[in-house]
Amino acid sequence: MKRLFLIAALMMVSFFSIPAKAQLNVNVNIGSQPLWGPVGYDHVDYYYLPDIESYYYVPKRQFVYLNGNDWVFANSLPSRYSNYDLYSGYKVVVNSPRPYLNFRNDKVKYSKYKGNKGQLIIRDSRDSRYYEVKGHPHGMPPGQAKKIFGKENKGKGHGNGKDKH
Repeated sequence: MKRLFLIAALMMVSFFSIPAKAQLNVNVNIGSQPLWGPVGYDHVDYYYLPDIESYYYVPKRQFVYLNGNDWVFANSLPSRYSNYDLYSGYKVVVNSPRPYLNFRNDKVKYSKYKGNKGQLIIRDSRDSRYYEVKGHPHGMPPGQAKKIFGKENKGKGHGNGKDKH
């Protein structure tokens, strides 16, 4: 009986002495998203642009497109897409590593979005989370929008009370 009690006590001590390893990983990249990106996403790795069958890699701010059989990473789109309007074209958020390697599937899966217009973009958003995006019309230094338009200043400032987010 003593032996059973001792084993149970040792197990309880060892159980409670193991440090808990809770991990919270929050990755927000709102500030690095382009003005033409769609609203509603705290984190974006890639946008797929179905109209031109290309991708945009948000962390490095590079377009990824096919040139022959090779995927090219570039800071701008090639001249063949010079008439494409990033602000009106539909963007699909793809949060997976190197989605261009899955292009054949994406091309079929997202073909229904070709020619779609009317997606609300960051530039046109009145959501204060996007105010720190460089070039936003309501743009402010990071953190400033939160101070002015955050919960502690409810009803003050933005829109003079005419527009409730």
